[in-house]
Amino acid sequence: MIARKLTGAPPRVPFPIGAVDTQMHMYLPGYPALPGGPGLPRDPLPDAEAYRQVMAWMGIDRVIITQGNAHQRDNGNLIACLDEMGDCARGVAVIDETASDAEIERLAAKGVVGARIMDLPGGAMGLTHLEAVDARAHAAGWMIAVQFDGSDILTHLPRLMALKSRWVLDHHGKFFRGAEANSPEIDAVLALIDKGNCWFKFAGVYESSQQTSPYADIEGLSRRIAAHAPERIVWGTNWPHNGVARSEDYPDEVDLAELVLDWLPEGARDRVLVTNPEELYRLPPV
Repeated sequence: MIARKLTGAPPRVPFPIGAVDTQMHMYLPGYPALPGGPGLPRDPLPDAEAYRQVMAWMGIDRVIITQGNAHQRDNGNLIACLDEMGDCARGVAVIDETASDAEIERLAAKGVVGARIMDLPGGAMGLTHLEAVDARAHAAGWMIAVQFDGSDILTHLPRLMALKSRWVLDHHGKFFRGAEANSPEIDAVLALIDKGNCWFKFAGVYESSQQTSPYADIEGLSRRIAAHAPERIVWGTNWPHNGVARSEDYPDEVDLAELVLDWLPEGARDRVLVTNPEELYRLPPV
């Protein structure tokens, strides 16, 4: 069991109307974990009812639900979550090169707007499938969320530069080996953004940092990326923080959000929370 914090003091600056959480997972009963991925999150199951409390607490109006690794390539739980949440939600699913046009149309009709690449242990679709998934996503008008150890971004740079879809560098880049603000790795991020179809996601900051809060080791690189292209930053809670094992370590959502949003240049906050995700995920404007 883990006690997740679902309510508390509101943000000191209220979130704007239409604010979007672009990174979270949700789990409904009846969808067991599948081989190859991690188990389900610790009880209680982080379901729609729990997440709605977080939305009300923070002032979140819209959400992007990402397929969790526990369900691997079976998007059944994701579709059930989209049905449960209704029009405020869209989804990022797992597909591969065998996905038919009919299957992609079925997923799109349910609210799926993107595909996921997760090249870390437990991920259902790694970088070996990058070009194939990009081709299917681009044809469908979807975006792709790409997650890997960002310390290796220079190795992957030519392939990332060749992506045709709109895409987001997921989970704050995951610079596990300690990239510096003025490093070649961050130069590469800026070059990708400048190409015109890449966004950077402020989410799961604790997964990139090698320190505890306030994660000072990645503040500099975060500020540099945001200052370079505030129009290409999106934000997410990373709820329900599946890597947190103890109740006492569970983050306060508002404290975490305010920490990372303070790394944005002045005047960028509302754009990051509303306009940028509308462009990346092709959401209807508020």
